[in-house]
Amino acid sequence: MHKNTLLNRLIQLDSYFLHFLRISIFIVMAWIGGLKAFRYEADGIVPFVANSPFMSFFYKNADKKVINEDQKPVSEYTLYKNPEGKTVKKNIDWHTENGTYAFSYGLGTMILIIGIMVLLGIWYPKIGALGGILTFIMSFVTLSFLITTPEVYVPNLGGDFPTPEYGFPYLSGAGRLVLKDIIMMAAGLVLFSDSLKKIIKSSDTSN
Repeated sequence: MHKNTLLNRLIQLDSYFLHFLRISIFIVMAWIGGLKAFRYEADGIVPFVANSPFMSFFYKNADKKVINEDQKPVSEYTLYKNPEGKTVKKNIDWHTENGTYAFSYGLGTMILIIGIMVLLGIWYPKIGALGGILTFIMSFVTLSFLITTPEVYVPNLGGDFPTPEYGFPYLSGAGRLVLKDIIMMAAGLVLFSDSLKKIIKSSDTSN
């Protein structure tokens, strides 16, 4: 009896759990979206965008190939990477001309708007439903980077002895970060479903 009472009370908290999920997504979206206004974050997403069939057209030099120091053809952006915490003027100039920062500002704004819509779902189910499905779509695009972006897997850089631990399925730091978006994708669907239930319930009540 005691156990059933506790379980019933926990079940009654489901709406608060869903609100917490909305708040959590908003925090992630607002934080990550806001960081897109800064150069280091804009630089960091270049490999994803440049290799994406959904986004590469936003960059001027996404498809441009050049010869590196090893006399191998590589994507031009690989020669202009800014390590986090370090600023290199020639790299910044290249990214400015490429459209890296302009695109990042737009992407950050979109992510922030989606986050706000998800949060508003606490009070406005229709807005929340749209926010939920947009979260799903955004996460789907992000997960596609696992197919299109070489940098999501550990490269074969050689060393003192041969290693088999490179390429698929050995995720790099960037790859591990991308994979986590499958949780965001699922969360978007859960919140979309919850918002639809509220919309239907409200419609039935008004009738």
